[in-house]
Amino acid sequence: MCMRRATGRGRAAAFAACSLVLTLLAACQAGARPAGRGGAQGGAVVVASFNFPESELLVAIYGLAIRHAGIPVQFQLDLGPRELVQPALEQGLVDVVPEYLGTALTSLRPQAGVAMSDPAAIRAALAGALARWHVQVMTPAAAQDRNGLAVTDATVRRLGLHTVSDLRRVAGRLTLGGAPECPDRPYCLPGLRTVYGLRFARFLPFGTEPQRVTALRDGVVDVAVLDTTDGNLATGDLVLLADDRHLQPAENIVPVITRGALARYGKLAGAVNAVSAQLTTGALVFLDWRVEVAGNGVQAEARAWLERHDILPRAG
Repeated sequence: MCMRRATGRGRAAAFAACSLVLTLLAACQAGARPAGRGGAQGGAVVVASFNFPESELLVAIYGLAIRHAGIPVQFQLDLGPRELVQPALEQGLVDVVPEYLGTALTSLRPQAGVAMSDPAAIRAALAGALARWHVQVMTPAAAQDRNGLAVTDATVRRLGLHTVSDLRRVAGRLTLGGAPECPDRPYCLPGLRTVYGLRFARFLPFGTEPQRVTALRDGVVDVAVLDTTDGNLATGDLVLLADDRHLQPAENIVPVITRGALARYGKLAGAVNAVSAQLTTGALVFLDWRVEVAGNGVQAEARAWLERHDILPRAG
């Protein structure tokens, strides 16, 4: 799974998340109305993101579409890591979270017992896992953000690489760059060894994706583990190798929504499904480049995408 939305539940992170959720719940019991629990009288739909830019971008896209459908929306951008967002959703403190299929399921059921490359199977299992909290899984988008192996265009031409399998004949003289957790994650180094038989000459850890991109471009590493929607992939000098043996789980973008919010607003499901029907991986790469590399604002880019796809009326 992509490291920026990893499901590892460190003790300190889990303790901090639980403490915050308990604080919020205590406030509710003291008389404050919890976000997202408008009940029969209505109330804004709370749309929440994880603490990385792509998640904020997705919340802006879905949230603006929901608002355009005449539904009041409250944005909770950069709410925090999965250890915080997931309990907030389970407790009804937020209503809508744009999720990633495989990661969402693994966080709830590490041994789900389904084909992780099958979006339909993952969605069904995720729906079952979330049912106890009265959360519904909507229709997934075609867009996916998974782990990928990237090389420079020069390396592609020099070594004739197109797929991850092509690395097997040259991996012994190449350096792989990845997140510090990569050696322990089943979809990173262990999976590359067992599924593809890759034995790299060296592994170098980098704490952030921009560091891995820089290391790849500067020749510090030959191959880097990147998110498949990393905005740097839009520039043309970096190339993703095809996961031809399907190591990575399906990570389609999929909104999960509390049943209470769906009951309050009959147009809510249609609003989010209209977005998912047009959201592609290529679009996310471009949008991530616009936000993370070019430095444009999340709300402006979200609105522009919605206008280009006739979900929002064009300005002027």
